[in-house]
Amino acid sequence: MATNKAKRKSPRVESQKYLTKATLSHFRVSPRKARMVLDLIKGKQVEPAVQILRYATQKTAEPLLKLLNSAIANAKEHHQADVDRLWVVGGWVNSGRVMKRFMPAAHGRANPIRNRSSHVTILLDQR
Repeated sequence: MATNKAKRKSPRVESQKYLTKATLSHFRVSPRKARMVLDLIKGKQVEPAVQILRYATQKTAEPLLKLLNSAIANAKEHHQADVDRLWVVGGWVNSGRVMKRFMPAAHGRANPIRNRSSHVTILLDQR
């Protein structure tokens, strides 16, 4: 006996609280450093966030500025959003692939070197 159950949407899709998002994968900066810069713009309107990233001195700021501009373009193209009403409502930084290398050390030892990478996501919404 086959029942015809309606497919339920996942709770994550139903509770979607953002208009658009942009993702940057395999970004060769440690997640901790990327989180510091992303936290500068979370909860801010888009125009001040662009200015903050434009004048920030961290090397992470320039790629995050490109990512923010990409999210703004996504909102304009796909949702016909008004740029003046866009806000950075959230985002996160997850760790990506870690390249493991070894550096020679004294007494014939080898010290590990971990070159970390990040996956960054920015969420935009209108207010």
